[in-house]
Amino acid sequence: MKVLISDYAESMMPEHSLEIETLKSGLGNDLEIESYAYSDERRAEFYEKLESADALLTAFIKMDEEAFQYAPHLKVIAINATGWDSIDVDAATRHGVGVCPIGEYCTWDVSESAIAYMFALNKHFKFYTHQIDVDHEWNYAAAPQYPRIEDQTLGIVGFGKIGKCTAKKAKGLVKKIVAYDPYVDSHFFEDAGVERAENVEELYAQADIIVNHMCLTDENKFFFNKKAFDAMAKHPIFINLGRGLSIDEPALIQALDDGKVRAFGADVLYDETPDLAHHPLVGRENVIITPHAAFYSTSSMRDIQVFSCNNIVNYLCGRKAQLFKLINDVDVSDSRN
Repeated sequence: MKVLISDYAESMMPEHSLEIETLKSGLGNDLEIESYAYSDERRAEFYEKLESADALLTAFIKMDEEAFQYAPHLKVIAINATGWDSIDVDAATRHGVGVCPIGEYCTWDVSESAIAYMFALNKHFKFYTHQIDVDHEWNYAAAPQYPRIEDQTLGIVGFGKIGKCTAKKAKGLVKKIVAYDPYVDSHFFEDAGVERAENVEELYAQADIIVNHMCLTDENKFFFNKKAFDAMAKHPIFINLGRGLSIDEPALIQALDDGKVRAFGADVLYDETPDLAHHPLVGRENVIITPHAAFYSTSSMRDIQVFSCNNIVNYLCGRKAQLFKLINDVDVSDSRN
């Protein structure tokens, strides 16, 4: 039995001892484990590695119909992330391959990042740091005046686990919190003391700060587009901690240039391997970008490895009830024989 651990080099764990320990403790020391640094240019070589794999551990490699045709033994894809937009789930189901993302490992960390972005952008940290470190200037009045955080309304788009956690942290920091999520029951908003926006335009009209916590789906790709930015009445700080493709980047850049968005923070861009030397959002004094690092802590790094590998162990052992999460309808049976 073979497990293939593969992803873009910059997205892989620096070493795999915890993953190997977790996999072998559940599946035995005879388990074959191969790690492979993927690149789009070497996809044919990846297919060769995939051909003998019973399980794939990845986050960002595109698994489409063609890829599944090169994986005759593949039974499960464990995703060491909460999203699964790189996987063609219908194709996986047709090929009898289970898709198991992690439902939870970094809620606290990402919501913590939302608060950090909120304060850093509102207090012009990047602008002042550049003035001091590069220009050697000491001038508080060089930056525009923004209201105190406590005088502003926070809008949260996507009120799942992370959105709720951000709201909990923001209570007492902001004047009011309003959230939009048509898929969440009203009592969750009431329990959190958060005003529910019946439509996203209602949130755009009120919010001084907007945080995106949505998962990416076909329905919300480019959700934040020119129409959305034009509707943001208070020229808000906008923070994206969802997925890069939630935003129409050219429309965002225009909104920043026109002052319709006063500052922007992002942990994700269109591409997981962006060309930073030529990216139009890089180098702006009112933009802070981190390299998909909002989840990053000692606790989350431990959990992401253990939880994703346990998904492989439990799937291959036929223990469906113990899977962290299974998103497609496939037969889960003991595959060790």
